[in-house]
Amino acid sequence: MAVDFRFIIIGRGMMGAAAARHLSSMADGIALIGPREPAERKSHEGVFASHYDEARITRTFDGNLAWGSFAARALDRYRAIEARSGISFFSEVGCLFAAPDKSEQDYIDRALTVSRTLGSDIETIASSDLSRRFPYLAVGADFSGYFERKRAGYINPRALVCAQAMLAEQGGVTLIEATATSVRDTGTHVEVTIDGRRYSAERVLVAAGGFSNFHALLPRPVDTKVMARTVVFYEIGEREMAVFGDMPSTIVLGDREEDHIYILPPVRYPDGKIYLKLGGDTEMLSINRLEDAGAWFRSDGSAAERDHLCRIALQLMPALAGCPVTSGPCVANFTPTGYPYVGYTQSPRIAVLTGGNFVAAKSSDELGRLGAVLLTEGRLGDTDFGGELTPVFA
Repeated sequence: MAVDFRFIIIGRGMMGAAAARHLSSMADGIALIGPREPAERKSHEGVFASHYDEARITRTFDGNLAWGSFAARALDRYRAIEARSGISFFSEVGCLFAAPDKSEQDYIDRALTVSRTLGSDIETIASSDLSRRFPYLAVGADFSGYFERKRAGYINPRALVCAQAMLAEQGGVTLIEATATSVRDTGTHVEVTIDGRRYSAERVLVAAGGFSNFHALLPRPVDTKVMARTVVFYEIGEREMAVFGDMPSTIVLGDREEDHIYILPPVRYPDGKIYLKLGGDTEMLSINRLEDAGAWFRSDGSAAERDHLCRIALQLMPALAGCPVTSGPCVANFTPTGYPYVGYTQSPRIAVLTGGNFVAAKSSDELGRLGAVLLTEGRLGDTDFGGELTPVFA
């Protein structure tokens, strides 16, 4: 039978929009399905996405070659995407890692090895120079720094998704602003249901992030853990801008995993105010149902996690004292392999692209490209780390 589309991508987030853009240069007959960002978060009853934000750290410095490679490939395309779309989203302010000399050394050594493989320029900064070079940061005398000046900084995820979707549409992709509620392999094609209406396609890529298991989108659920995380926003004034205005993106590795923290430079948000955003590695709530995910995204996050992050923030950045503080929700979608999933399900017509493991924003353009390659070629090769990306199902 004739189908409505050759390919349908479900999920208009960072990976799905990127997949649609890449696929538009490989094939015709493509649809990208996903709702737009809700106007009122706290009253919204539908699905959400974690890219509703203004800043995410981007870097290639990583202790894993696959993740470092995904980031490097994506970073190398940022400027071309900006130029073609006319939308700026990448601020190349650099990224600083700071870590105690006796802690996390295995990760640092692996990251330095990966950086050499990728040709990334990482400057090692002795503990005696760290506070002088980066005076906004108050770390102990046993801390050393690892600074990636180029191909690092932060991206605006909202703007990146907008640019990807714009270029996809210019390439012939049909954008359908709605929520898909079911995907079914009929044996000859795939049917996607949206608000009672059905669309048919030869193949479907489900790129619904933490919501991939919450509708009937997959033949079997993927093995992921969707964990609630809290982010903190410090409202920055002129006094604080004099301290933090020129800072790079920053990741501080503490002695304990729960003390790790990432810090975004001051960024202007849609309310017109400038915020310094930070978050950590602690998960306090597992999300297993659609209604629980909605309730979390409508909240202000965890008060206990906010207080924990604020204690660390004020130790590391005393100049934040007295700044107004707010918090917000985010989710992390973890896989047992530690890698994203890019592969087919039990159906040869339904593929899945998910599992960001809380580090995929910077790599989303490359992961989207891999999703497009999977749809058109049916598999991923070794240079694309295809074996590592094989989905695991619950």
